[in-house]
Amino acid sequence: MEDALILKHSGPVPRYTSYPTAPHFSEAVGAADYESWLDAIGAGEAISLYAHVPYCDRLCWFCACHTKQTLRYDPVATYLHGLHREVAEIGGRVSREAKVTALHFGGGSPTLVRPDDMIALKRTFTDHFTFAPDCEISVEMDPNDLDEARHDALAVIGMTRASFGIQDFDPEVQKAINRIQTFEQTRGAIEASRARGVHSVNCDVLYGLPYQSLQSLERTIEAVLTLVPDRVALFGYAHVPWMKTHQKMIPDESLPGIVERFGQMTRAGEMLVAAGYEAIGIDHFAKPGDSLARASREGRLRRNFQGYTDDAAETLVGLGASAIGQFRQGYVQNMPATGEYLRHVEGTGLAAVRGYRFTPDDRLRAKVIADIMCRFAFSFDEVEQAFPGLAGAVIEESRLFRARDADGLTTIENGIFRLTERGRPFARSVAAAFDAYLGNGRGRHSVAV
Repeated sequence: MEDALILKHSGPVPRYTSYPTAPHFSEAVGAADYESWLDAIGAGEAISLYAHVPYCDRLCWFCACHTKQTLRYDPVATYLHGLHREVAEIGGRVSREAKVTALHFGGGSPTLVRPDDMIALKRTFTDHFTFAPDCEISVEMDPNDLDEARHDALAVIGMTRASFGIQDFDPEVQKAINRIQTFEQTRGAIEASRARGVHSVNCDVLYGLPYQSLQSLERTIEAVLTLVPDRVALFGYAHVPWMKTHQKMIPDESLPGIVERFGQMTRAGEMLVAAGYEAIGIDHFAKPGDSLARASREGRLRRNFQGYTDDAAETLVGLGASAIGQFRQGYVQNMPATGEYLRHVEGTGLAAVRGYRFTPDDRLRAKVIADIMCRFAFSFDEVEQAFPGLAGAVIEESRLFRARDADGLTTIENGIFRLTERGRPFARSVAAAFDAYLGNGRGRHSVAV
């Protein structure tokens, strides 16, 4: 692909794991709204839970998550006490007839939690929520944290999906991002998880890292393929040192340029597809029999704060510091600072401090953007049926976009706005054209490829 085209359409835009995006949340939505939204969850409704553990025993310099480093366990234990309190409070508000279909432990590094504490935390969840028999329980895994006792504890809590952060196996790249992790260590952790019944393994790989070359990334992909993961998430490193100051440890001059990043992304994707994986959206790959691949083929693919998912639950309850929940009414986010989070939950059991209430136009644009990100297309008939009287403006915007699209990124045929093969790598940039808030100056974003 031409360098000029890549540079033209790779400007900074959101990742669109939500719409409106988090910079547009405000204190206009708070605890009272959250309480009413929780109370409105219906009997028999499917819900997902996300539990955030905002601690790591080392700080990876590439990371943009809400987390902090600790070499002592005391802060983690104190935090877990507060998390238990929040789980109990929210579980007491949600109908026991509502069914939990997915529970995801994210971080930070959930695997630094001690075995007995992880089992106790899961017990608190099952004491206060009703879990569906086929509930997916997924955990973000750091092989450096794992030992036999932790593997055993994860089996006890019923983990079904393990997600391993790999990033890159090249020693120079690992040193530059402060993430030392050998291939043998990673393979051993994956084998231990599978031996205990985990049916799905995901591997996270990053491109655009410091000192990363096309050749080193190819070697990493080759090594990942020998692990035979069920899914691979191929993310572009988001260099946002204005937001995450530890990223200043990564010299700007060590990073590949936009065109080189694009080449890395393209080559890694080609290798995964050649190995039999199906491309899912802009940055996921899955074996054909994986539930994510089936959801993509059947038009059921969705996008939330964890990325692409086949989880059909409309309600996502976020627990823990900085966690974000998604409801039919809007988004709500907990206090990010762990100390303030603990003070909130010790007082009322809830820690919601900001959020966003959807307008009808937000719902319309959220659907259009999600369809572009998940299906690379949206149907005029579908949006008109779902949003009668509102859809006309967005449809007209799509026609104007197509009329001005001199690069052939999109087509409109039979009432469907669709990205071409040429346009798919720039899906975030195309989606941004339908973002009514992007130009108001809130938030800075990473590059689009």
